[in-house]
Amino acid sequence: MKIFKLFSIFLFLIVFSCVSSTKNDNFDVAKTPKFAIAIHGGAGTILKSQMSDSLEKAYTEVLTRAVQSGHNVLSTGGSALDAVEASINILEDSPLFNAGKGAVFTHDRTNELDASIMDGSSLNAGAVAGVKHIKNPINLARSVMEASPHVFMYGEGAEAFAQDQGFTMVDQEYFFTKSRFDHLMRVQNTQEPTSAAVFYDPILKDSKFGTVGCVALDQNGNLAAGTSTGGMTNKRFGRIGDAPVIGAGTYANNKSCAVSATGWGEYFIRGVVAHDIAAMMEYGGLDLASATSVVIDKKIPELGGDGGVIAMDNQGNISMRFNTEGMYRAQIDVDGQLKVGIYKSDALLTK
Repeated sequence: MKIFKLFSIFLFLIVFSCVSSTKNDNFDVAKTPKFAIAIHGGAGTILKSQMSDSLEKAYTEVLTRAVQSGHNVLSTGGSALDAVEASINILEDSPLFNAGKGAVFTHDRTNELDASIMDGSSLNAGAVAGVKHIKNPINLARSVMEASPHVFMYGEGAEAFAQDQGFTMVDQEYFFTKSRFDHLMRVQNTQEPTSAAVFYDPILKDSKFGTVGCVALDQNGNLAAGTSTGGMTNKRFGRIGDAPVIGAGTYANNKSCAVSATGWGEYFIRGVVAHDIAAMMEYGGLDLASATSVVIDKKIPELGGDGGVIAMDNQGNISMRFNTEGMYRAQIDVDGQLKVGIYKSDALLTK
């Protein structure tokens, strides 16, 4: 009888220990949910040999500030959508990137901006294109998503909607930067640059490039993606690239991943790049790294295009894939580690 009692006590202690351990494990998981964020500032012919130390520092500082801004939103329990918007706003407000303040010029010497955003939990999305008086187009794209029954608005109609939503309109002069205008003049072969202060902008060496974007996973397990751009230097006839096109330049689905693209828009539209990556994961069983590699290393080059993507799966894994000489990029992963890259030689972020 004594032996039986001792055995019963021993068995109880084992069961209690297992239950207690399970509770503690669950508590730890609940206490530390996964969240992460990644951004890009465009891909193109970005060579260290042609980048000054001061300009490299300037790019690194803005990328760091932008990714930290979004990460701060996530760390305090904010949504992936809020994080995407916060990070992209900083990039749009910097003259270093082809979005918002730093938008390039069209053939007619105007600035026309495009943007899109997508919620991975609901597959709701919003996009605008050809707007000329919106300081932060990504904000208007989100308003289209949340305050209208539509997905995509263009030009004067999009701006009329913006006014209804209380947006402050800015003059075209807000977007003027001497370096962007000088680049247009070089492209059009009408004059040599007149400003001695023109900074080297390797993205604009290829007039087809220039975009900013963000992908994020929040503490509730929701993904979001957003992309914003000033488009193509010297563009004509109301040309629109992939940035505002849901499924091409931007896509997010909690079942697979969130993607923001940057590159030669015509090819990214034809390749439906962002959705293609998500589809290969959801239906083909590929992991994030494999899916981005197939599209960026194989499919897009076979079409004749180039560029890159940032992508994040629903576990917070990050892929930054590009087939150009560089891509401005930064990330804060699920472990809270901050990494910033510019050149292809920054191999840690291209894997």
